[in-house]
Amino acid sequence: MLQQIIPKEGTVPGKPSALPPDDSVTFEWFTRQRYVPMRQGKWSPAYHQTNGYAIEHYLISRFGYAPLRDLDTFSIQVYLNQLAEKYCESLVHQAYSNVRAILRLARKQKYLVEDPAEDVVLPLTMPVEKPVIDRGQILAVLGAVTDLRDLCLLSIGIFSGPRASEVFGLQWKCWTGESLLPRGTAYDGKLYPGRLKTKASKGPIVVPEFVWSIIEAWKRIAPDTSPEALMFPTFGRGERKGELVPYSSKNFLRTRIRPIAVRLGIPGRLITFQVMRRTLGTDLQNHGTLKDAQGALRHASITTTGNVYVQPIDENVFRAVNSRANAVVEGWAPALEQLGRTGRQPKVIAGKGVSNEVFPSFPNLKEGGQSKLLM
Repeated sequence: MLQQIIPKEGTVPGKPSALPPDDSVTFEWFTRQRYVPMRQGKWSPAYHQTNGYAIEHYLISRFGYAPLRDLDTFSIQVYLNQLAEKYCESLVHQAYSNVRAILRLARKQKYLVEDPAEDVVLPLTMPVEKPVIDRGQILAVLGAVTDLRDLCLLSIGIFSGPRASEVFGLQWKCWTGESLLPRGTAYDGKLYPGRLKTKASKGPIVVPEFVWSIIEAWKRIAPDTSPEALMFPTFGRGERKGELVPYSSKNFLRTRIRPIAVRLGIPGRLITFQVMRRTLGTDLQNHGTLKDAQGALRHASITTTGNVYVQPIDENVFRAVNSRANAVVEGWAPALEQLGRTGRQPKVIAGKGVSNEVFPSFPNLKEGGQSKLLM
């Protein structure tokens, strides 16, 4: 009797209840036909893929065929507890957040009278390893790189800490000569102009002075340095054959950097942009304040809606990033005049010449030249 009364409460007189008359609305149907279509507009391509897999593999596989109205707090909590016994915090937290978001929307859309996930709690999970790469490993990898593009890309990742999608989406118009202003992101070999993770992500990427010379060296021999051109392009394939497209971060690390790390005895799990970013944030605590680290990683919220593309870099943040870079590379300098390109190369755009002199203005340390940072 109570089950028949509850759906009628709160309905508009003269209109039928919005609750479905039978059990045809399953968790899988609602997730695919309502939740994902309504929420995916705010998801980045990378998040769409990873979160879509998480929903399919850890929620739909368990609750998919269950009618929404049959789900209860007990079964959801027990399942999350079981996940916590086998998986890390990030995976369990994602499942917890997703199931709560899905069922909260089902309640708001009146597919449920009550939200069975409202009182679900996040269980304790196994500790997650958060590795960093040490100074010796950084210098070993940088010193073993023989390709100038690879050295430039890796230096930006190590010393400036951008997200992988940001660094592979960089165009030459992003380089100001002192910092990088992200204008978009790249994922799976595709460029997404104007799409960044947060408002704070639109702030400038702090580049230490040590890296300026490396960027300029790469710019002198890059296949295309027009404003709209990608800073780190690769060959397009399939329908995009003949085009210069963004590198896939996984392919770049797998084919260009991890083989070097393996030869040096450095674990491949340390060669990721996430580890580089985490290492920067950890090291900066010894060269500035926690606020400086947040500013460098662009985690702080933006307080003004002004033009972020001319937003000045905080002097303290730059000083901290610069100090950390100098501490890492103390006593070492890349032999930029000896570096060029290796492997297959994108074709140079017609009419654009490439100088045989890799970087004529870079001081040759072997011949007594001086570097402002390495004196």
